Amino acid sequence: MTQNVSPTSSIPASDQDAKPAGVLSLQTAAMPADTNWSGDVFGGWLVSQMDVAGAIFARLHSKGRVVTVSINNVIFHAPVKVGSILACYTKMLRVGNTSMQILIEVWEIHDDQLDMRKVTDGIFTFVALDHEGKKRTVPPMSS
Repeated sequence: MTQNVSPTSSIPASDQDAKPAGVLSLQTAAMPADTNWSGDVFGGWLVSQMDVAGAIFARLHSKGRVVTVSINNVIFHAPVKVGSILACYTKMLRVGNTSMQILIEVWEIHDDQLDMRKVTDGIFTFVALDHEGKKRTVPPMSS
């Protein structure tokens, strides 16, 4: 049996009335080593942080090992500055028999702005594995 929850629509970075969806799963700081030649944080580094946050959330829900099987609809709303604190929020969208689809939003806090702003979001799918690397059943989504 599959449970569904409608994902939130992507909110432009200019819509600052928005609040993070889900729970805080990871916080980190953007460092100079994480930047490209223009001084902005690499998109790939940001996606890797989202993947870590999603894996933590999926592992806690499934109570064991998980692997990423797909990443969809990643949208970069705004560049990220060095020194920004990045907060990754996760929200379960769908739970299948062995898989979990998770909305991950990244919100930035920087010294030159008062409010958090959403800089990236995407939908990640994880599959739960047993100790032999075979798919295993995950608990249903809680209400």
